[in-house]
Amino acid sequence: MKLRALVIAVLLATIGTTRAMAECEIADAKLEEAIQQNPRLRGPANSQSVRDLRSLRDAAFTLRSYGRHDDCERLLANIRELIAGPPMGSLGGNDEEDAERQNIASEPKVKRGAALGSRDRKDAKPLLKIDELTPGLRTDEMIGAEVRSSDDKIVGEVRNIVFGTKDGRDYAIVASGGFFTTGKESIVVPIQSLKVTQDRSSFFLPISKETMKTVPVMPDQGYSWLSDQKWRTHNDAFFKGP
Repeated sequence: MKLRALVIAVLLATIGTTRAMAECEIADAKLEEAIQQNPRLRGPANSQSVRDLRSLRDAAFTLRSYGRHDDCERLLANIRELIAGPPMGSLGGNDEEDAERQNIASEPKVKRGAALGSRDRKDAKPLLKIDELTPGLRTDEMIGAEVRSSDDKIVGEVRNIVFGTKDGRDYAIVASGGFFTTGKESIVVPIQSLKVTQDRSSFFLPISKETMKTVPVMPDQGYSWLSDQKWRTHNDAFFKGP
């Protein structure tokens, strides 16, 4: 009986170890640290290689989220080989110009700096309401676009769109933190409250940058606030405008 119990204990331990290994622990691989410490990946000449490695790392996260742990582990192994191996630029026909174009396309469209805009110019065309645009606005024209306050100061950028709520209220998720990444500093803006420049490059809130400090931040990343009618009513009241 003791031997049987020992065998069962070993099997359970093995199963637990296999399961832990199958979870594809991306954080434990410390890929970011390896990238930062590798002399071959330092400097602007190797920036594309670093972007490629980070894109692969993000792909590993995606595989893990879908339960493809074996594929995730294989991808991590490939990343380790790329970091430890010869310079990535020597591995084949990597079109740097095309890669750069792709990278620019994925970058936020907000121009850093230029906090104050040009709405005070005499030739500035009037802002339009969203429903006044012809043709209508596409989501790819919104996501990544800069958002400004009513006093023409940049406050963030559109990072996500929520359509199709039961009460017909659609929202733009505006990241207002330092790097404009969706997170604890995002705010939830009713799309109908936004105005847009006629060239569709900038969106404007009906409130000043100072008033922005009083707007509640998005309470959770799981979007459960969409079911919280009381929170949304309180939030939306900030954007009623004059």
